[in-house]
Amino acid sequence: MSDAEVYNIIPINNILAQHPAMLSTEVRAAMAALTIVSDLPQNRFAPARQRNYDILDWLGSFFGFQTDNVRNQREHLVMLLANYQMRLPAPPEVIDLLHPSVPRKLCKKLVKNYNSWCAYLGRRSNVHLSDRDPRRDLLYSGLYLLIWGEAANLRFVPEALCYIYHHMAWELNRILDGTLDPNAGPVTMGENGYLKKVVTPLYDIIKAEVGASRNGRAPHSAWRNYDDFNEYFWTRKVFKRLGWPLNLSGRFFAPPKSPSRVGKTGFVEQRSFWNIYRSFDRAALIVAWQGHTWPWDNLCDRDNQVKVLTIFITWAALRLLQAILDAGTQYSLVSRENPLLSIRMVLKVVVAAGWTIAFSVLYARMWDQRDRDRRWSVAAEQRIVNFLEAAAVFVIPEAVAVVLFIIPWLRNLLEKTNWRIFYALTWWFQSRTFVGRGLREDPANGGSHESDF
Repeated sequence: MSDAEVYNIIPINNILAQHPAMLSTEVRAAMAALTIVSDLPQNRFAPARQRNYDILDWLGSFFGFQTDNVRNQREHLVMLLANYQMRLPAPPEVIDLLHPSVPRKLCKKLVKNYNSWCAYLGRRSNVHLSDRDPRRDLLYSGLYLLIWGEAANLRFVPEALCYIYHHMAWELNRILDGTLDPNAGPVTMGENGYLKKVVTPLYDIIKAEVGASRNGRAPHSAWRNYDDFNEYFWTRKVFKRLGWPLNLSGRFFAPPKSPSRVGKTGFVEQRSFWNIYRSFDRAALIVAWQGHTWPWDNLCDRDNQVKVLTIFITWAALRLLQAILDAGTQYSLVSRENPLLSIRMVLKVVVAAGWTIAFSVLYARMWDQRDRDRRWSVAAEQRIVNFLEAAAVFVIPEAVAVVLFIIPWLRNLLEKTNWRIFYALTWWFQSRTFVGRGLREDPANGGSHESDF
């Protein structure tokens, strides 16, 4: 079999091949759409334009993709386009031409996560769809598939691929708009440029971190896994710190034992019994009575009513314990990359400690006044009112947390909305996440509510 005849499913490089798929009008329409490249700029790395030269060849020459990757993704793109063409409610007027809506629909589907990522970070997408130029949609789709097809293990860090695509799509726009010298070209232009300048450095640092794990025996806080690398791309700071071309001398690429390297970014698993309480902070309220037939008879007594108020002391103390455990188990996340996390940890400990002390003092003052007056006098009753006023202030943020995070549809709305005011409202309760937001149990149907992301 000659090189021109090598294929996976359909002989895409040989339009004259006797293959059932080549008889499909949808396949032929997709192949024909890819070959409209005569007016695209040329560069010094581009091969001679032969009869079957198409958009994938053009992208491969500009962005340094491997030949086999170009060949595979050409077949991939043709099959996707053909499938979308087959799904049209009515066939196009000219059956051998690709319907203008097909490239748009496919491109939107492929870059959906990228566009969501841009919205999450407050960045303008570099995918500029145009009704007047379906070929641009094909170029965006082809570029995405080529980046993905040669990413290897980087497919486990999808937001890192969004970051790469963001910059390469920007370079593609500059080429098409004529603001980038074709011979100077993108960052990755050159033989196997994408592999050498993007994939290999990222793969090497991930491999180094995996080696530092000692087959999983090292503490989870001592090395970065795929999630840590991926979550690094969930913050706007990555654009400044990693840059484009990739800053290989930066902290992100520092070896595992380097004190200046980027540490954990999302979650640190500490092997401790205390994780049980930290993860499942639930409290039970027990009301006892003193020999009365019904418990509410006991609660008619003022002494017992005041004793019930100790639940606020317990509540605040448990919040203090949780804040200490949170700081103690997740301290490895604190670094120069996310200083706000350390501020939140310290503030939570300070606030919880303040409430514990405040409730204890106010509670002691109630009984002190009662013991001095030997009854629940007006002064002692005022001490109770002071305690209840403090309790009301304490309950307000707890009630807000319940409203914001217990009601599924409201929590989904807050997590999926990219307004900064909502980030400020939820900053105290949880860290921002991109993957998994808006994924909560839906009480209406008893099942999970799947995120759009």
